[in-house]
Amino acid sequence: MPRQSTKPNTSRKRASSSRSVSTVAVTRVAIIGGGKGGTALIEIFTDDPLVRIVGLAEKRSSARGVRLAQRLKIPVTKDYRDFLIRQDVDLVIDVTGNPEVEKALVTIHAPNLAIIGGVSAKFMWQLVEARIRATTEIETTLTRYQSLFQLYVKEESEGAVNDERTRIACEIHDGLVQTLVGSNLKLERCRDLVRTEPAKCLSMLQQTKGQLKHAIQEAREVVYNLRPGHYDNLDLVSALSNYLKSFEAEQKIRTAFQATGAQSHLDPKTKVFVFRMVQEALHNVAKHANASQVHVAVRAHKKSLSTTITDNGMGFDVEMESNNPEKWDHFGLQGMMERARMLAGEVRWESQRGKGTSVTIHIPLGSKEALAHG
Repeated sequence: MPRQSTKPNTSRKRASSSRSVSTVAVTRVAIIGGGKGGTALIEIFTDDPLVRIVGLAEKRSSARGVRLAQRLKIPVTKDYRDFLIRQDVDLVIDVTGNPEVEKALVTIHAPNLAIIGGVSAKFMWQLVEARIRATTEIETTLTRYQSLFQLYVKEESEGAVNDERTRIACEIHDGLVQTLVGSNLKLERCRDLVRTEPAKCLSMLQQTKGQLKHAIQEAREVVYNLRPGHYDNLDLVSALSNYLKSFEAEQKIRTAFQATGAQSHLDPKTKVFVFRMVQEALHNVAKHANASQVHVAVRAHKKSLSTTITDNGMGFDVEMESNNPEKWDHFGLQGMMERARMLAGEVRWESQRGKGTSVTIHIPLGSKEALAHG
């Protein structure tokens, strides 16, 4: 349907003439309700080139949707019935949740006017909100990826850089991107079905809502795993302390942290690599150890940095697992060893079945020239 004037006195004859010369179908939408749902609809429809909001009906002048509509120069009325007699409205969406409004809209019989209300409208604005939240999470995630890329560009080993970038690319492609692509296709299909098959559209909206919730969770996990963000100014003790608090809240595993010695003489690369190794060790505790508590100790000396991660989990046979390359790499242990090697250090695992696991990271501290040659 073409773009037309929002003046209520526009005649049907003029609208018909406009249709003959316009080639872009624009749906003119009127929203009833300026609360949470109406605000969410305005936010998403404002950026849609195929939708034009021609009005908002809301009695409360202080409602958030009213303030947003005024800022966007969208006409506001207090009586939703104004929309039912206008010729420049194609679709009316009621998100008030008011039974009286819903009942009144059911009795309307206008061949050129589509009305969405009740449960359908509720799911629509909830879906829109989920989409907005997902977009915000994606933007945050992409910012984290950019910071991570800048860090690894500075690293000396191109092999480590490529491995990390490949892992991130696979994580995005196999998870988050696939979920969002599927959601986008469903939303496009819903736009085609909203008038002709509202029941099918509602079912598809429910499916898409679930997909977007899953995408939001995936984005949060990626951002969580990429912390911290400011690597050059990273304070190792503070970063580990904050990470352990998040780890405890997320995994429900009791944590304890101890740090001794000064870290002012640690270079950024050492701090970041040690943080990543601790992060990987804790990831294994959460995923494989079945532990109820974990203790992390960092001891900074003049010529060395020692970090120990100890859990009370089920433990494993270190010698047997080390002879299984696939399993060793699956646990991320190979990556930890590689990072330690790049710092001229080492990682040791001590564990027995049923008696927990202790991971010790030892990094020598000296001149950059000495470390560069291992």
